[in-house]
Amino acid sequence: MARLLPDELKELWRAVEEGTLTPEAFQERQESLLEGHSRLWAEALLLPGYENLPASIVAELCRYTGINDEGIILRRCTEALGDLKGEWNAGDPGADPKAIERFYDQSRAMIYDLMWWHALVDDNSPLSYVVAMELAKAKGCRDLLDFGAGVGSGAILFARSGFNVTIADISSTMLEVCRWRRGIRNLPATYIDLKESALPEGAFDMVCAMDVFEHLADPVGTVDTLWRALKPGGFLYGRFHAERDEDRPLHTVRDFQPTLDRLEELGLREFWRDEWLWGHQVFRKAGP
Repeated sequence: MARLLPDELKELWRAVEEGTLTPEAFQERQESLLEGHSRLWAEALLLPGYENLPASIVAELCRYTGINDEGIILRRCTEALGDLKGEWNAGDPGADPKAIERFYDQSRAMIYDLMWWHALVDDNSPLSYVVAMELAKAKGCRDLLDFGAGVGSGAILFARSGFNVTIADISSTMLEVCRWRRGIRNLPATYIDLKESALPEGAFDMVCAMDVFEHLADPVGTVDTLWRALKPGGFLYGRFHAERDEDRPLHTVRDFQPTLDRLEELGLREFWRDEWLWGHQVFRKAGP
């Protein structure tokens, strides 16, 4: 399997430590490699006629909301994190699973927050979806579950690359956004509202759970659910840790050890870990 981006960067840094590569050369190479991943991400998400991802995201939100003032949409995007925190604190769902469900169903700031995050303005960690796609291709995966898909940008990337995509979320609002976004791109998908339907068993080569586990009311139970949904030999790709962040009270999970313990109990063995960029991990279900 070809080296994934974090591994390539880690190896390049080893050359710096050995004195065979300068830090300046390393930085230039890192920026070049990240730019390649950014280009793949942008090409998947850009609307026709746009070359700038933030501008395309704003235009897409204008179309979705019916608000034809880009200034209003841009302001909602840039202020979304504070608005999201305000929505959470106002509703004060705590650890009540039903209250958490209602929050994600009703939140509007979440749409702007996720869309703007995927514009790569302040944070390039969504590029881990590109790493996941490259891993999936290398391992011959075809059937992807985007679990906790949010606004579905990762699912768009995978669909553009020819994968069979299933989108699952606890938020009917987010699923509506996903349907609309895929509709304007003519991309097929299967949708599962997790409040109403269970995941099919043994159906997926790869499950992406990107920055999802810190939001869950029952992360340990979710491990069982995803284990059942994976085919034997399938991969679970996600981030299974989160720093405490006062700006994101939605990150309710503080101790991820029980989740990691359950992964091990079910025979989901760590297959790969990003030790350089964003800290995602891949676990593989036992099988052929």
